[in-house]
Amino acid sequence: MPEEADGAMRTPAAPEKANGGDRPAATAVNIPLVNEIQLTAATGGAELSCYRCTVPFGVVVLIAGVVVTAVAYSFNSHGSTISYFGLVLLSAGLVLLASSVVCWKLRLERRKERRRESQTALVANQRSIFT
Repeated sequence: MPEEADGAMRTPAAPEKANGGDRPAATAVNIPLVNEIQLTAATGGAELSCYRCTVPFGVVVLIAGVVVTAVAYSFNSHGSTISYFGLVLLSAGLVLLASSVVCWKLRLERRKERRRESQTALVANQRSIFT
């Protein structure tokens, strides 16, 4: 069995009666903690593309919110559970779409920054060649 990690969580196993005693025998089960490198390897780097995932979910939730809210208000059920549920879906859809826009803008800024850095390095290298 591999060595125990320092941050591994320990949980008790299913209770079993040991030799007919009243107290169950507790065994420790190690749950390994996952680091960022393992997460990237498992997901193929998909955690860095949050806006690609939240746009479709945001659109679906927003459409569901519009439909539920329209149905609730067409039956004049203001203040009912279904109208609140529709408003929650509407707001969740808007939040998902807004977060995808924010992620997209941040990614564009990072891309522009990298281009500026590479352009600066290229110009500096070109100047050193000609001087």
